[in-house]
Amino acid sequence: MTIDNAQLRALAATIDRGSFDLAAAQLHITPSAVSQRIKSLETSAGRVLVRRTKPTEITDAGLPYLRLARQIDALVQDVVSGSESGARAGVPLAVNSDSLATWVLPALAGLPDSITFDVRREDQDHSAELLRAGTVMAAITTDARPVHGCSVTRLGSMRYRPMANPRFAARWFADGPTADALARAPMVVFDAKDDLQDRFLRGRSRRPLSPPRHSIPGSADFAEAVRLGLGWGMVPNQQILSGETDGLLVDLAPGRHIDVVLYWQQWTLHTPVLATIYEAIRAAAAEYLD
Repeated sequence: MTIDNAQLRALAATIDRGSFDLAAAQLHITPSAVSQRIKSLETSAGRVLVRRTKPTEITDAGLPYLRLARQIDALVQDVVSGSESGARAGVPLAVNSDSLATWVLPALAGLPDSITFDVRREDQDHSAELLRAGTVMAAITTDARPVHGCSVTRLGSMRYRPMANPRFAARWFADGPTADALARAPMVVFDAKDDLQDRFLRGRSRRPLSPPRHSIPGSADFAEAVRLGLGWGMVPNQQILSGETDGLLVDLAPGRHIDVVLYWQQWTLHTPVLATIYEAIRAAAAEYLD
């Protein structure tokens, strides 16, 4: 089949903007023209590629076409940024909150000004989905299996330890982190996708434990909530060291840590921009990760 680039651009704009009208405004054409381009692409593919919902959604059959649209756009940006003075290459990335707050931003800050980033904050266990959808060009993930059309590199691991404010620990864990104490003591979670605290609980008790939980959806705020005594939580080593040295945090169960292995997955497009980002991420991971 012959794939028209204008049809792919209409597909990507419709998914990005969430409607035919907004896609039309972005592409400077009429909504009917957007609809016709997508219908033509669907006719060629022999499948429905876009769900006509509010907002519009890509179907499973449409994912390869959406990924192709983004890859073509990335290649065009790479060519333009390399041939035009002042042109910038925009790169969408998926990064988990803890990495973003500790070691990824210093890596990105050292890159050329010609590269701009659209960072999507996503849990490391779920970021591969953004790669499958073609939403991002690269992601930090816990998935060692490469997404179709992507390469994967092991970066290292982030070590998480069960930490608490000393006064909180004295109040709730006078006899240590027993199953009964863990069932009652408040804990801090990042969001509904964060299962690190529950993984620690499962390792301490055969029966299900369901303590009170505070949801704090920010990496720095999460660590601060633990330091202030709102609850206990699994905190990465990179955010622990100063607090532990200053006596603001204590380890509830020394030696009972959880190591989360991180991988870098990126599209198998050999472009200078992606190569530059990869080298910066790899070097920062070697410095900061276990």
